[in-house]
Amino acid sequence: MTINLIQNKNLKLFKIISEVASRNGQSVYIVGGYVRDILMKRKAPTDIDFVTEGNGMDLAKAVATEINPKIKVAIFKNYGTAMFKYDDLDLEFVGARKESYSENSRKPSVETGTLEDDQKRRDFTINAMAISLNKENFGELMDPFNGREDLQNKILRTPLEPHQTYSDDPLRMMRAIRFASTLNFEIEENSLKAIKDESERIKIVSMERIMVEFNKIMLSEKPSVGLKLMEETLLLEKILPELTALKGIDEIDGQNHKDNFYHTLEVLDNISENTENLWLRWSALLHDIGKAPTKKFVEGTGWTFHGHEFLGSKMIKNIFKRLKLPLGNEMKFVEKMVKMHARPIAVVSDEVSDSALRRLVFDAGEELDDLITLCKSDITTKNYAKKERFQKNFDKVLKKIAEVEEKDQVRNFQPPISGEEIMEMFNLKPSREIGILKEKVKEAILEGEIANDKEQARDFVIKEARLLGLET
Repeated sequence: MTINLIQNKNLKLFKIISEVASRNGQSVYIVGGYVRDILMKRKAPTDIDFVTEGNGMDLAKAVATEINPKIKVAIFKNYGTAMFKYDDLDLEFVGARKESYSENSRKPSVETGTLEDDQKRRDFTINAMAISLNKENFGELMDPFNGREDLQNKILRTPLEPHQTYSDDPLRMMRAIRFASTLNFEIEENSLKAIKDESERIKIVSMERIMVEFNKIMLSEKPSVGLKLMEETLLLEKILPELTALKGIDEIDGQNHKDNFYHTLEVLDNISENTENLWLRWSALLHDIGKAPTKKFVEGTGWTFHGHEFLGSKMIKNIFKRLKLPLGNEMKFVEKMVKMHARPIAVVSDEVSDSALRRLVFDAGEELDDLITLCKSDITTKNYAKKERFQKNFDKVLKKIAEVEEKDQVRNFQPPISGEEIMEMFNLKPSREIGILKEKVKEAILEGEIANDKEQARDFVIKEARLLGLET
């Protein structure tokens, strides 16, 4: 089969590479994801990989010189690869190679090989196709493992025996699940079994590399697809055991609780319909993480998970550390969401006070909208009437929150009277009393005793200052 590259926007580039390779006496092929995406009629990626049956570094330097002698080529001698940027493209050239692996490393021993050797070392048949850029068969699809057919049937299959493929490079197990989740493909039955059999091997892969794939699963249209596959193949319990600990339903005296693992995946899918914010999705994934260690059966009450929000937020730091996730604002955001995720639910009531709403808005601050998004996603009841009632109550509370916010302006709370002004009023230097008065002003506003207004705040401070023995 020949791929028509005439309409391809990179045709001029491909012609240059073809010409240079011909002059150098080298063969050259486009390989990998770019070929797959052309056949899938997806938007072509901006990174293109080329394989040559020869020296990839020499070919890269010759092509770069042909395009523009000023182009800088990055050389990676240990891997036999070279890269350079051209317009908005990242171009990588590598010599065709054979690979062999040791048991305790995913770094292979490499030796020179043919195009077919190079295709055999690819992860999946859909990524093992190549397009010739050689003059004698320009545009011909080289597809020794029927990747095109697997592409049409939406099947993920390995070119070689799957146990060998996954044992050699265990990161491919995560990639298989990522492709299944992002492309909506099925993992071929023998391949899926091999992932489960080889799941222990994931431990030799760096957590940073695992998280790159995990986060791509998290950002897919329906993340539960990938996470269920990870659970089924035993990968999830090796990476995030706190999540799989939520799995299962216990029953005592005829009373049971919901399966919090599958509930969590449903919340994650719900929130993914409304946001592409990775860390808000992580908040959904971890929102009930404290339920396993706080689960308790209380006679006459049933199953309880008291304090699971607080404990869950405390668990986030260790989880992020272990998974090599960012420990800055991203982690703090997830901690806050997990800690507060039940707060809006608690105020879904006709009797809720303005004070409770002001405190919710104040504590949530800039993240209020994200918190509301998480809480709405947490409504997973299958009882339609109950869900409708809950949603209506929630909408009422949102309306009241908007009214309170507009009136009292506490989301980004700035005290109407500053510490400097208080010091000036009482001719004081910085002292403990200033902090006490500022805190009392904040509490009075949140409780609704005074408005968020400068004059009312001044009068209130004068009154409270007298109780502290201060005079203006």
